[in-house]
Amino acid sequence: MTTVLDRIVARTRTDLEARKAKVPLEALRERAVPTSRDFAGALAGEIPNPLVARPYRARQPGRTDRLSLIAEYKPKSPSRGPIRPDAQPEDIARIYERYASAISVLCDTPFFGGGYDLLARMRDTTTIPLLAKDFVVDDYQVYEARVHGGDAILLMVSVLAEPGLCRLLELARSLGMEPLVETHDDAELEVALRVGARVIGVNSRDLRTLAIDLPRARERLGRVPSECVRVAESGLEKPEDVEAIRPFANAALIGSSLMSAPDPAARIEELGWTSR
Repeated sequence: MTTVLDRIVARTRTDLEARKAKVPLEALRERAVPTSRDFAGALAGEIPNPLVARPYRARQPGRTDRLSLIAEYKPKSPSRGPIRPDAQPEDIARIYERYASAISVLCDTPFFGGGYDLLARMRDTTTIPLLAKDFVVDDYQVYEARVHGGDAILLMVSVLAEPGLCRLLELARSLGMEPLVETHDDAELEVALRVGARVIGVNSRDLRTLAIDLPRARERLGRVPSECVRVAESGLEKPEDVEAIRPFANAALIGSSLMSAPDPAARIEELGWTSR
């Protein structure tokens, strides 16, 4: 049976061929200059955002665990439909950069309402690292992300065979982009560790069924080695959700909850982050 993920990847491949016909790979490669913005370092707190006073406000007295925020620009999604379809990336960037260590930008258009043009507009607005979030299946998308201002890319173990994952990981690193390698189950986590991923995401949402399982994701995060940057993805809607994953993660990637809020800044503060 065809899953949501299958449909997204199939459409990604079709759209990719159209983009290649307009702009050849070699033209992108010539324009791709390595980034100097350290995505992994920002999440680990090694390169703090000067606009952020405290990365996370602990709700338990005496707890000082750091938790960086990756705030996501996502106009729509397969699970929710339109979320904030008219949101301008510049406006969202100015809100997010007051709280986040990095911003995730959806680059898929048909299913998420994003685009590489929106990534470029975000880059022109903010100085914090940008994660180009697409369903990467080809070298072309790595160069595309860098040319449009991405400082990191998403690589999904559920989408890529291990040899392709290794190749794209090294290609991204050659452009200064440390990928967020996304996993969902135990087998995918083993692959991420085997290929030497330094930033590992655990997605609580199964993109095949869109079901959320936060307890399993939290348990899986706890098995990621501490030398890796651990990212909790999806399903973080309430302060209690964020607090539950905090001991196991270095960063939380939150999109729908922020984009659907009438006041995204207020929602971020409700979830526990503060700005200057």
